[in-house]
Amino acid sequence: MNYQMNNLPERVAKPRNHGITMVMDKGLSLRQVEDFIDVAGEHTDIVKLGWATSFVTPKLQEKLDIYRSAGLPVYFGGTLFEAFVVRNQFDDYCRILDKYKMEYAEVSDGSIEIEHEVKCDYIRKLTGQVTVISEVGSKDVQKIFAPYKWIKLMNAEIEAGAWKVIAEARESGNVGIYRDSGEVRQGLVDEILTQIPEETIIWEAPQKAQQVWFIKLIGANVNLGNIAPAEVIPLETLRLGIRSDTFDFFL
Repeated sequence: MNYQMNNLPERVAKPRNHGITMVMDKGLSLRQVEDFIDVAGEHTDIVKLGWATSFVTPKLQEKLDIYRSAGLPVYFGGTLFEAFVVRNQFDDYCRILDKYKMEYAEVSDGSIEIEHEVKCDYIRKLTGQVTVISEVGSKDVQKIFAPYKWIKLMNAEIEAGAWKVIAEARESGNVGIYRDSGEVRQGLVDEILTQIPEETIIWEAPQKAQQVWFIKLIGANVNLGNIAPAEVIPLETLRLGIRSDTFDFFL
């Protein structure tokens, strides 16, 4: 930090297992990645190349190299995994992970239907190759899971070897753990937290109001995902209580 200020919440130091900020790269250029790292790399823990953007991203290897040289882990979005699986190309997907020396992979079923035990088998297979982040929840706004089902799915995926489970919200923040208005399904979140350790969950929270809600519920070191590159610094001020939305919360 640039100067001393008292009575701030303590942030876990990097590399950290909780208090994670996961950033969504939806197609930054190489120069934009360099600028992003210069400004916000210190406050970023992991970067996701959104959905299957890595398939069409020019100079993909160069982009990965820039992130890695800054010590920022990168992974491909779960939709890429689904795109390979639905085409019966899981082995090809594994080879892509090897080709680009990926250390993380996301396993999701937000766009396709996969029997849950089959999904867990994919998690088990991939844990021998990479650190797996799994995602629970559908991208279909019409599919609303009961809390007990969220808990059952998350527990099974953690037992299968997932390092973290993502609570689905899309990059827009209006499905999964949120209503279509973007409002948090508070009862759902409360129920999940009765059974799943909070440090194990990454809550997708692209909207400021959502970030504020989770910080006030769990604290400065809540895991938050799908953060836009330009919102990393603003999010850090929310975590520290030096922005009006959380100003009084940590005093």
